[in-house]
Amino acid sequence: MLLLGKPIAQKIHQQTKLLVDKLKQKNITPSLGVVLVGDDKPSLTYVKKKGELAEKLGIKFDLFKFDADISQQELLIEIRNIQNDNNLSGLIIQLPIPEHLYTPEILNAVKPEIDIDCLTHTNVGKLMLHNPTFIPPTPQAVIEMLLSINVDVKGKNVTIIGAGALVGKPLTAMLINAKASVTTCNSSTKNTKQKCLDADIIITGVGANKFLIDQTMVHKDSIVIDTGIWFDDDNKMHGDVDYKNIVDKVAYVTPTPRGVGPITVACLLRNVAISKDQLSKNN
Repeated sequence: MLLLGKPIAQKIHQQTKLLVDKLKQKNITPSLGVVLVGDDKPSLTYVKKKGELAEKLGIKFDLFKFDADISQQELLIEIRNIQNDNNLSGLIIQLPIPEHLYTPEILNAVKPEIDIDCLTHTNVGKLMLHNPTFIPPTPQAVIEMLLSINVDVKGKNVTIIGAGALVGKPLTAMLINAKASVTTCNSSTKNTKQKCLDADIIITGVGANKFLIDQTMVHKDSIVIDTGIWFDDDNKMHGDVDYKNIVDKVAYVTPTPRGVGPITVACLLRNVAISKDQLSKNN
């Protein structure tokens, strides 16, 4: 069965709108800032969607765009100025960014209290210790999908393919904290196929320009959640999972697009509202 993201995202948007409206009754408006470096086409599309949805929910949206050849030092100064000059309740560095900028210094330049992507060392550490300020949007989207089909991960065997900072690593920590038994796979893992066949839940987050999960790697009770994204030569979006050929062979599988993506954006915007609520109580 296909597990679609839009109905789940709409429920989260309703929660966000309620909180935003509650804040606005106190003359408080949540605000999201996005730092976009370069002209990555998918990123431009994502940022546009985030902005449209934010404003629809009553969240102020500001885009801060920079050329791809900006130096690390220049970008650090810009990020500091953005935070000093704008009353933000959320700031994200839209990934991917040019390779020379993808450094801990850039990610840690965001103040932890408005780091709604949960990429600073402070917030990653708090997540690992089961005391998060924010829950990363894509891993939370995965959890929301599992909750929507009444799956309790406690005691479940989960195989995660991909160990990146956006999905694999934080999601592993979250699932371990929820008492799941987690196996992580990377490019050096041996017999990934068997690890998938042994799993109750398979989660991918690679985006390797090819399908990584096919019908030989799943069983009739598999729950397969795909957070990977890649684009073919015709600029058509795909995920890590060949979902069209396994949808009748598993319990649930998410499509790409129409799967995790809408929920990720919904979780991000909910974090903006939660952040503003927390900041207003601390001031």
